[in-house]
Amino acid sequence: MPHTLEPGGGGRYPSDMESRVAVLEQIARTTTASLDRIEQRMDASAAEQMADFRRLLRIMLGGVTAMLCGLGALFGVMAHGFHWL
Repeated sequence: MPHTLEPGGGGRYPSDMESRVAVLEQIARTTTASLDRIEQRMDASAAEQMADFRRLLRIMLGGVTAMLCGLGALFGVMAHGFHWL
């Protein structure tokens, strides 16, 4: 009784094994290409996220600055109204 992995014809593997290996090799190639595309998208996405973060940081700092200026103006008006200045 022959072993199941022994070549039956003249090939390296049994005939059905050749087609299975070919399919696996094709899957490996397409997986590699897909991973490369995902990696490129991730790099682009990281740059976009950094730009979004910087934009949000500028908005937040601008808001805090505006609030502090408004608070200072309010204190100035109160000091003037209560004749502290």
